[in-house]
Amino acid sequence: MRQSHALIAGAGIGGLTAALCLARQGWRISLFEQAPVLEEVGAGLQLSPNASAILRGLGVLPHLEHAALRPQELVLRRARDGASLIRLPLHEAEHLWGAPYLLAHRADLQRALLETLALHENISLRLGSTVAGFASGADGVRIVVKHGQIKSTFEGDCLIGADGVHSLVRGRLLEASQPLPQTKRELCKRTAWRALVPAELASTEMLKPRTNLWLGPDAHLVHYPLRQGTVVNVVAVIKTRPSTDSTQTFWAGIGDPAELAQSFTTWAEPARALLAAAPQWRTHPLLDYPPFPTWCAGRVALLGDAAHPMVPFLAQGAAQAIEDAAMLGHVLAEPLTGTQTIETALVTYQKQRYARASKVQAASRRQATIYHLKGPAALARDTVLRFSNPERTLAGYGWLYQVQNYPQDELT
Repeated sequence: MRQSHALIAGAGIGGLTAALCLARQGWRISLFEQAPVLEEVGAGLQLSPNASAILRGLGVLPHLEHAALRPQELVLRRARDGASLIRLPLHEAEHLWGAPYLLAHRADLQRALLETLALHENISLRLGSTVAGFASGADGVRIVVKHGQIKSTFEGDCLIGADGVHSLVRGRLLEASQPLPQTKRELCKRTAWRALVPAELASTEMLKPRTNLWLGPDAHLVHYPLRQGTVVNVVAVIKTRPSTDSTQTFWAGIGDPAELAQSFTTWAEPARALLAAAPQWRTHPLLDYPPFPTWCAGRVALLGDAAHPMVPFLAQGAAQAIEDAAMLGHVLAEPLTGTQTIETALVTYQKQRYARASKVQAASRRQATIYHLKGPAALARDTVLRFSNPERTLAGYGWLYQVQNYPQDELT
C-alpha cells in the first residue's frame, strides 16, 4: 500500500510536533521552513501538562530534560512592593493532571523536537524553502516552493499550514486574514519585551526554581530561571505602540532599555534591577485576532498560530499548537477507515479542536485585563488573591491543563 505523504509549511513548535505525530501514524513527511537556519529566537515557554504529556508520548522529553526546569511554584507579586499575593504549588501539577509543568526556552524545545525527528527516516526537512502557493484537488495537493530565486513544485496527500501568525497558507485559505486594526482592540497596543539575563547579573532570589508573575498598572513582568540556572528568562509586557519599521522581522525588534524603564519607575527595586541587568532586549507586538471562520478546505488545514493566534497571557500558544498536532495524528491515523477520507478527517480535526482553541483565545484575552488593572480594581484583585486558597486556585486551571483525551468514536 502506498505511503501517504504530508506537506508541512513551517518548522516551528507546531510544525515539528505535527511531523512527529503523523510520522508515528505511518505518514511520510516533508517539512518546508523559510528560514535558512533554525536560529535561537523567541523566549521561554511554559509547557503545561496538556502539552508536556503529548511531548512525553512522542519521546521528546528525554531530549529536553537537561535544559528544562520543573518549577516548584508560581508566585504572583504586587508591582509596587513585590509582596507575594498568592503562591500556586506547580510541583503538584503531575499529581493533579498526570504530566509535569515545565519551563524551557523555545530554542531548546525546538532542538529537542529536531533530535527526536532525526530518529524517523520518513521525515525530511528543507530549510530556506518558502511555500509560496498551493492547489488542492481531489487526489492530492501540489505546492510551489521558493528557494532563493529557484521555484520547485512538490506533491502530497495533504498540506498543513503551520507557518505562524502571518501565515501565507491561511492568507490563501481565507480572503480576509489581517489582524484587527490597532484602534479597535486595546491589546493590539501592547508590546512584549524579552531578554535572557546571565545568572551572575541576577540576584539569588531570581534563580530559585519558580515562576514569578508581577502585576502592575498597564504592565506585567514574568521571569524564571532556565538552562540549569545559568540564565533568567524575562518577559515584560507594556502598553505601547509597536514599531512600524517594516525592515524588522516580527520577532527581531530591538528595544531601547530607557523606554522600557519608563514603564517600571514605580515598581519595586528587585524588578527594576532585573530589567536593568538585561544585556539586550528584543520586542514583538501582541496581535489579537478573532477566531477565523474555518481552519481547513479540501486537503489543506491550519495549525497553531496560523489557525488560532492568541495573546500570551495564559502561556498557551505553544501548548495549543502541540494539541493541534496530536489531534491531527489521531484523525489521520493510517489507514483511514470506512468512509473516512483525508478531507473528512481534516473537518473532524477542526470540529474537535475549534471550540477549545477559541475558548483559550478568549480566556487569554480576559486574563490581560486582570493582569493590567490599576486603582481600586487592582486593589480588589489583589485582595481576592491574598485570601484565595492556593491549591483550590491551581485546581481551577484543570479545564486548561487536563490532558485532552479524544475517544476514537468521537473522531468519525
